[in-house]
Amino acid sequence: MDYIAIAIAPGIAICLFIFYKDIYNREPKLNLIVSFILGCFAIVPAIFFEDAFSYTNDRTVTGVAIFSYAIVAFSEEFSKFIGLRLYAYNQKSFDEPLDGIVYGVMVSMGFATLENIMYVLKYAEIGMGYEVGIKRMFLSVPAHATFGVVMGYFIGKAKSDPKNSFMLMVAGLLSAIFLHGTYDFFLFVYETTIWGRQTGETLLVGGAIVSFILSLILSRKLIKSHRKLSKEMFIIKKDDTSV
Repeated sequence: MDYIAIAIAPGIAICLFIFYKDIYNREPKLNLIVSFILGCFAIVPAIFFEDAFSYTNDRTVTGVAIFSYAIVAFSEEFSKFIGLRLYAYNQKSFDEPLDGIVYGVMVSMGFATLENIMYVLKYAEIGMGYEVGIKRMFLSVPAHATFGVVMGYFIGKAKSDPKNSFMLMVAGLLSAIFLHGTYDFFLFVYETTIWGRQTGETLLVGGAIVSFILSLILSRKLIKSHRKLSKEMFIIKKDDTSV
C-alpha cells in the first residue's frame, strides 16, 4: 500500500492544483473524473504501440530519437488526445479556453498515475520502489502534466475558434509530442547508447531536467493567459451586465 500511495499521490495533487486554478467557472467533478479514467485507459494502446515498434530503438542515437519522438511520445500523447477530443471537448461545460487545460491535465494525470503505479511496483520487486517513486514524483508525473497543459491550451483555443480548430488541434498534439519526445530522448540516449554512457549521466539527465523546466515555465504562462481570459469572461462581463 505504501508503494501505491507514493505512486498515486503526485497525480492526485496535480489534479487538485489545476482544479483549484479553475476558480471562475469550474467543471463538473464527474466530467473530470471520467477524463482521468479515460487517461488511465489511454495507456493500453500506447503500450501495444510501443511494444510493436520497440525494435526502432537499435541503441543508436538516431534509433533513440525515432523511438522517443515517433513511438513513445506520439503513442502516449495521441492516446491522451483521443480521450480529450472525443469526450471532454464535446461536453457542454467545455465553454472556455481554460477548460482545455483543465481537461488536458486530468487526462494526462490519469495516464501518468497508472504508468507511475506500474513503474513503482516493477522496481519494488528489486527494492527500488521508493527511489523510483520519489524521482518520478518530481519529474515524470509533473512532466506529463506540462504536456497536458500545452495540448489543452490549443484544444481550448480550438473550441472557441471553430474555423481554425483542426489546425489548432494539430498544433497542440505536435507541441505535446515534441516536448514529450525531447524529455524522453535525453533519458533514453543515456540508458541505451554507448555515446550516452560516454557523455555521462549528469549532462544527459540534466538535459531532460532542462527540457522539463522549460515545459513547466511555458505551462505556467499558458495557464496564466487562459485564467486571465476566464476571469474576463465570467467575472468582468458578469459585473458589467449587473450594472
